[in-house]
Amino acid sequence: WLPLLRSADCWALMFFYGVTFGGFVGLASFLTIYFNDQYGLTPAVAGTCTAFVVFVGSFVRPLGGALADRFGGERTLAILYALAAAIFALIGFGLPTIWLAFPAFFLGMLVLGLGNGAVFQLVPTRFPTRVGILTGLVGMSGGVGGFSLASSLGAARQMTGSCGPGCLCFALSAVLGL
Repeated sequence: WLPLLRSADCWALMFFYGVTFGGFVGLASFLTIYFNDQYGLTPAVAGTCTAFVVFVGSFVRPLGGALADRFGGERTLAILYALAAAIFALIGFGLPTIWLAFPAFFLGMLVLGLGNGAVFQLVPTRFPTRVGILTGLVGMSGGVGGFSLASSLGAARQMTGSCGPGCLCFALSAVLGL
């Protein structure tokens, strides 16, 4: 698999999934804390809100692949990254109530879930004889991305008292994906 790492397309696919799935996993692991800390939700209510947006994002993943099959993976991802950048920038600048934040995170997780499916549509188009190993590399980068996002949100909160800068950095990563 080392020769594959010489390919720019391999790194691009890994980055794309690092943003979509990494963002999804990172938020899934951090949102309960965020909802509790930022909006004063009880841990049970914050966990329920998190579970709901995670379920929605997971459920639409096949739809993201279907959209990519129909409209092309690159076009689909471009639209989804533009939406993710806008949504997470809005979140990063701060939403004053849970009534604004929850719909934003709902849409954000929906977009990331769609992006998860769309990324994998590109793997066989770029590497038709190496789908298995590329799927492994791309999947690995999603895990790394999730760790990175959760860490950056926590670091931003610790340094500034707000997760906003971490969300803005994530929005920037979506812009880079675009």
